[in-house]
Amino acid sequence: MADDPVIKRPHKSIIRRYLITGLLAWVPLGVTIFVITFFGKYLSGVVNLLPDRWQPYHLIGYHIPGLSTVIGLIVVLVILFVTGFIASNFFGRYLLGLGDDLLEHIPLVRSIYSTVKQISDTMFSNKGKAFRKVVLIRYPHKDTWSLAFQTSDALGEVSIKAPRQLISVFIPTTPNPTSGFLILVPQEDVIELEMSVDEAFKMIVSLGVIVPPYPRVTAMKTDAAIARDKSSA
Repeated sequence: MADDPVIKRPHKSIIRRYLITGLLAWVPLGVTIFVITFFGKYLSGVVNLLPDRWQPYHLIGYHIPGLSTVIGLIVVLVILFVTGFIASNFFGRYLLGLGDDLLEHIPLVRSIYSTVKQISDTMFSNKGKAFRKVVLIRYPHKDTWSLAFQTSDALGEVSIKAPRQLISVFIPTTPNPTSGFLILVPQEDVIELEMSVDEAFKMIVSLGVIVPPYPRVTAMKTDAAIARDKSSA
């Protein structure tokens, strides 16, 4: 006797639901482990740059799991802090300027270094405007909308020769926002949103499941009420 498809269908639905539930449970954990492992290996490699007599094993006399990663993190933070301290005074800025001029005159290195420097200065400097605004644009066609980040409104030759005022926006892919598309759109077709960049990233990575509350005033009042309840408890 042939199997009844009506009987088999519920079993397939249960199996599919369990598989999806298991996937949702393991994917965040797996990604977290991957990221921590990646940076852990990188930070452990930083320790290898230290002289042999300064290696953790020689200083302590035995191996402690994870110690190299912790020391590597401390070394990186110290280097960043010292570099920032030096670059904050006149002499440090002068030395950095000499280094920039040197790298700017090396073929191949010049193009890579200048491009990365411009991007980092724009994104991490307080004066930069990249990824400061979350916007809504019509993409990929006029009947659909996509979240995007405004990256610039000064487009040089494009601004002069384009028939309309354009701005550049970055449309990240889902659920991996590190890749995406650069789109030039008319400024009047862009809707600026109130949500923060962090909130927009959470919404994109979660496939739209995590949506920031709105109106924001109501959300702020709710957060304040929760804080008061915690303080009074």
